Amino acid sequence: MSDKLTGAMSGIRRQLMWNRLISVVEELAQTLIRTAFSTSTREAGDLAAGVFSPDGRMIAQAITGTPGHINSMAMAVGHFLKEHPVETMEPGDVFITNDPWKASGHLNDFTVVSPAHIGNRVVAMFAATVHVADIGGLGVGTEARDVYQEGIYVPIMPLARRGKIDETLMRMIRSNVREPMQVEGDLHSLIVSNQGGIDRLLPMMHEFGQQSLDELAEYIFTTSRAAMIRAIQELPRGTYHNRMTIDGFDAPVQIVVSATIEDERILIDFDGTSGLSQAGINVPKCYTDAYTSFGVRCVVGSRIPNNAGSLEVVQVTAPEGCILNAPHPAPVAARHMIGQMLPDAVLGCLYQAAPDRVPAEGASCLWNIRVAGGPGTPGLPADRRHNSRRFGITTFNAGGAGARPISDGLSATSFPAGVRNVPLEIVETMTPLVFWRKELRENSGGAGQWRGGDGQIIELSHAEDEPFTLNATFERVDNPARGRAGGEDGKPGRVRLASGPVLKAKGRQTVPAGDRLIVEMPGGGGFGKPEERSAAMRARDKEENRTG
Repeated sequence: MSDKLTGAMSGIRRQLMWNRLISVVEELAQTLIRTAFSTSTREAGDLAAGVFSPDGRMIAQAITGTPGHINSMAMAVGHFLKEHPVETMEPGDVFITNDPWKASGHLNDFTVVSPAHIGNRVVAMFAATVHVADIGGLGVGTEARDVYQEGIYVPIMPLARRGKIDETLMRMIRSNVREPMQVEGDLHSLIVSNQGGIDRLLPMMHEFGQQSLDELAEYIFTTSRAAMIRAIQELPRGTYHNRMTIDGFDAPVQIVVSATIEDERILIDFDGTSGLSQAGINVPKCYTDAYTSFGVRCVVGSRIPNNAGSLEVVQVTAPEGCILNAPHPAPVAARHMIGQMLPDAVLGCLYQAAPDRVPAEGASCLWNIRVAGGPGTPGLPADRRHNSRRFGITTFNAGGAGARPISDGLSATSFPAGVRNVPLEIVETMTPLVFWRKELRENSGGAGQWRGGDGQIIELSHAEDEPFTLNATFERVDNPARGRAGGEDGKPGRVRLASGPVLKAKGRQTVPAGDRLIVEMPGGGGFGKPEERSAAMRARDKEENRTG
């Protein structure tokens, strides 16, 4: 066989193994969805799964999952190895943390890492992250003034040694959360899913006659990095600037960003961004890196697999002490409110370099409805406190996405998070809530040659006419999604009671007994001047009762 043919066969073999690795971690993610207890994982897909080299570099990720989790987890495994080097790991070991600065940005996310052994040698590691239903403390919201108030904090430590789970740690976690069955169930799901990855990887390596993934990993990293460099070189060199004002907590937040396109890398710098907030909207740097790099990858090398090689060429800096590089122990529970706006901020820079690839701004930040009730709810009559049903749940929802340079924006679509909306039937089954309305918010997308996607309206109440609390974490109320290239802004969001009062976009508030909560989600910005919209699209708008 000629050397040329041998080389071709070797390339095909490596590509087959690469594809198999992606399928292995995707099966891991699907196992999480099938076995998880919490709706955030089971219904919304708020998770991440990946396989890593023994030195902590991400080789492949599951397709299912969120950028905030997967791109921060890409850095997290290195922190695990500093605490527990591979030579100290044994078969059956499992390690865990929810450290916001070493995992994915807030305490509700648990990351679990499991080594895969051949003999006594670690050949790979599997990692997975899920958002658990509750973590104790004040939970996901803006009320905490430091991370210690936000819930139980688990440092990087063993969850299991040689297959035996640390029951003391499990008892500590169960004793500190409001939903112990759901949280413990999710942790077992993480363990089982990682083990499933190991059980699929080792036979695959045997099938291909491999005792190590080192050669394959280097091929993946080198190939992906080179492909990203080629994609970068299609863009004009230079430094591009953008500024975005978002609602913030007690004052607007200024996101100031520059993107410098060089020959072989893109540098993103947030110098000039607002300082820390007193509320839990601050963002650890790992989460800033995660959504910033995702914003770049939406435009540059979007078809290139995500791994350590492709991520390497996007480098992010933010001054320590700004809201995007919050030091410990700043409150960070609602870090998604700022972090999920970063792709829009970055895309504002990249639009100047690649205007035919970049959409208008969208709702971006998830409009999750966090509600709870039962004993202790303000306004609950004394005679109901002994038999009031305790509940707490988060429903994942989204506003409209920004219009694209060649088509309308998507309505009620979770960009950039990528999680699914939770079916209302599931929530009604698990809680004493009734949903009266869930529909598109017509004409909430900005007008333009291409229209922004519409948000949605959700109306709900307590089935037994009891008061319940809303823990609001909403953005785009004072500063709507901006249109691009002459397109109009999307409509801002609004939260109100059916009886009339408008509620705050952030903070814990009570929905009185007998009243209904109405959440109106923001629309995406339009793209291009409205007068340039085609006659065919105008006719469709008229048929669908769209105005503007």
